Amino acid sequence: MDTTQITDAPPPTPQTSPAEQKRAARGATRPGDRIFLALSRGSGILLLVIMAAIAGFLTYRASIAIGKDDANFFTAFEWNTGLVPPRFGIAVLVFGTVVSSIIAMVIAVPIAVAIALFLTHYAPRKLSGPIAYVIDLLAAVPSIVYGLWGALILVPHMNGLYGWLDDYLGWTGIFSWQGGAPRSMLTVGILLAIMILPIITNVSREVFRQTPRMNEEAALALGATRWEVIRMAVLPFGRSGVISASMLGLGRALGETMAVATVLSPTFDIQASLLDPGGGTFAQNIASKFSEATEIGRDALIASGLVLFVITLLVNGAARAIIARRKEYSGANA
Repeated sequence: MDTTQITDAPPPTPQTSPAEQKRAARGATRPGDRIFLALSRGSGILLLVIMAAIAGFLTYRASIAIGKDDANFFTAFEWNTGLVPPRFGIAVLVFGTVVSSIIAMVIAVPIAVAIALFLTHYAPRKLSGPIAYVIDLLAAVPSIVYGLWGALILVPHMNGLYGWLDDYLGWTGIFSWQGGAPRSMLTVGILLAIMILPIITNVSREVFRQTPRMNEEAALALGATRWEVIRMAVLPFGRSGVISASMLGLGRALGETMAVATVLSPTFDIQASLLDPGGGTFAQNIASKFSEATEIGRDALIASGLVLFVITLLVNGAARAIIARRKEYSGANA
């Protein structure tokens, strides 16, 4: 009878637990990696705790103020915290904050994207470097400096623009001007646009620079012009980055305080025309009234700050949702 040679089977490989596999996949097998992972995780948790503490404090103080408010907090067009009982509302502040931010974004985003495209695809290296350096310096200028410049230089030179808008577009009612100092929402929006322009430009410039060179060369090989290369390769790739840059600029526009307080002449009412004084923003109202406010007045200002906090969170959440829907343009798979 034939016999076969029996060989020993290879020893079984040791089985690793799912937790160990997960740590190995994360590169957290060495002590240094585990320490770094713990610090990173702790920093993220600490940030969430701080945000929750801020939200809790604002909610508590806001509930005290709203409980004593004799008017509707969301629809009232007045701010009289010295009355007994006090009467205050945020309708004017919501209008002013939203309108000034929209004006700033409408002006700043197209100009910033155009400047970023010029620096990355049109300007020679000797010219793009100094221009980018100047833009970086503008992003570091304090807001009070912009406010002083706006009050002393921008406001006195807005009369010509206001007169032109009143002559040709005054029939719309939005651009009618009754005279007086041009300290209105349009001036605030222009100043905010100048302030957020460097932020959007810098981020958009860096995003456009990350466009895969193969995509641009492929478009050129097909006979595309420079603008067609930008339209078909650069802009789709950098779309999510431009959205992120715009949200960063919008965040600064929503929370800007000193520049708006220096330029705006608020009357705490809503004007149909963007050229007439009126309105106000959350940050400007808090800065101008906090020092002389009573205890209930401070709670009312904190309540308005809570609304601004929620608006900022909603804006950031909307930006994240837009970017998540456009992952094909994020460049992750490029």
